[in-house]
Amino acid sequence: MVAVGVVVLAFYLSLSALSAFAVVTLWRLRPDPLTAAVVGVAVAVVLGYLSFRFGTVRLLSQLDARDMSPAESPSVHRLRDRLAERMDIDPPTLKLARFSAPNALALDPMGRDVVVFDAALFRLLDADEFEALLAHELAHLERKDGLVQSLVASVLQTVVGVGYLFVSPVTFLTTGLALGSAWMRGRPGSWPETLAGRIRLRLDEFVGLFGFGLTVFVRSQSRKREFAADARAAEVTGKPMALASALRKLERAARPQLGLSPLWVYGEVEVEDPVSDLLSTHPSTDERVERLAAMADESMTRIEVR
Repeated sequence: MVAVGVVVLAFYLSLSALSAFAVVTLWRLRPDPLTAAVVGVAVAVVLGYLSFRFGTVRLLSQLDARDMSPAESPSVHRLRDRLAERMDIDPPTLKLARFSAPNALALDPMGRDVVVFDAALFRLLDADEFEALLAHELAHLERKDGLVQSLVASVLQTVVGVGYLFVSPVTFLTTGLALGSAWMRGRPGSWPETLAGRIRLRLDEFVGLFGFGLTVFVRSQSRKREFAADARAAEVTGKPMALASALRKLERAARPQLGLSPLWVYGEVEVEDPVSDLLSTHPSTDERVERLAAMADESMTRIEVR
């Protein structure tokens, strides 16, 4: 066990020395702060863009969606064209798929934008509700929400990666001291009780808290974009309560899902948990419906009775 402890200690000390050498080298070769920031952001944006484009294409292929031809659904295509003209965007391609729950999904891969519908929507929603839902998806395409979210996430992930690089020498050093000393004492599982182990755990907590904060920020921006898409759909259609009704129907029809739902899911499982609310990509249906109801109240014509 002593021999194992020596090997473990030597291994992590080597990693610490190599990472320290890398940090020192990068620090010596660093350009001025403005140039470094511009280069870092540019690299993050390029990587985020490529990840988004390839990821969108892969997702679209996995959905096994088929095209909805104008001959098959002329009224839906007329509705799409009318809404796209009002919003001054190119009409997206319409596709049909089968999801685990009634859903609509806006994608913008290379080339023409796409809106994918679950087949159940045509049985679940009436004409006004479907129009409002389509306008909501077109609002996401209009604002390039998926791309913007991916770029923001990529930049923040780059920031986290750079930060972790600079603390990695200390992380490797404390890990090696904690594990190596625990093995040498014949109690490998006691490494968290050592001084180095406690320092390592505190570093993990700090990095985890920092990452959690960035995740909360990204998810909060996603929720704001959902509100904005709701407002845009209500503005374009003039029917905020139709969208509210559609959201309620989708919520009731959604199947329970484990974990966080992806960006396109409307009916997330309602959990009385503040952390789940912070990490949710979508606002609660209640909050969205309340805002839509407030929009409807503001748009009502009021007649004073004297």
